[in-house]
Amino acid sequence: MAVKVEKDLCIGCGACTGVCPVNALTLDDEGKSECNADLCIDCHACVGSCPVEAIEAE
Repeated sequence: MAVKVEKDLCIGCGACTGVCPVNALTLDDEGKSECNADLCIDCHACVGSCPVEAIEAE
């Protein structure tokens, strides 16, 4: 399972993209975080890195 990004909460700071060990998180065209489920290894490093709690483990 991949993490879920709440796009309405995401502020586009990129903190999650910097901590993802497999580069599964990127910023989309609107500057919001998105997760590539095929790459995500469920380490949840991004969950703790988000300053606005926009990412949650599923």
